[in-house]
Amino acid sequence: MGDGRAPNKTTQNDGDVGAFLAAVPREDRRADARTMLEILERVTGQQPRMWGPSIVGFGSYHYRYASGREGDAAAAGFSPRSTATTVYVMDGFEDYGELLARLGPYRVGRSCLYLKKLSDVDLGVLETILTASYRKVAGGGWPPS
Repeated sequence: MGDGRAPNKTTQNDGDVGAFLAAVPREDRRADARTMLEILERVTGQQPRMWGPSIVGFGSYHYRYASGREGDAAAAGFSPRSTATTVYVMDGFEDYGELLARLGPYRVGRSCLYLKKLSDVDLGVLETILTASYRKVAGGGWPPS
């Protein structure tokens, strides 16, 4: 890396996605994870890969910040956490206000969409958001300069 900073912890690895998802403790989270896997395989056309110990990612993109820090990240992904399924929308939510209004119950962080139960959200709207985000991020030019 050359900038004196620690290497990124969340990197693509050869972890077994199937084994990771099978080990999710709650059946409802496992079911939601299977649904997310299907959606993101369809949206991205990519096979899932583990990123770090707990993120199922699809595709990748390279980023470089003004600070000089750079690395690679999944272009789309999710993680079945204990309190919610975390869906990674790497370009953020600025362009998705109208869609988010139709999604159903959610919370957001910087690039994280937290969904307590997929059965409570409109999966078509979720797929539309993920498709647009993936095309932007994986298509190059992300993050913007």
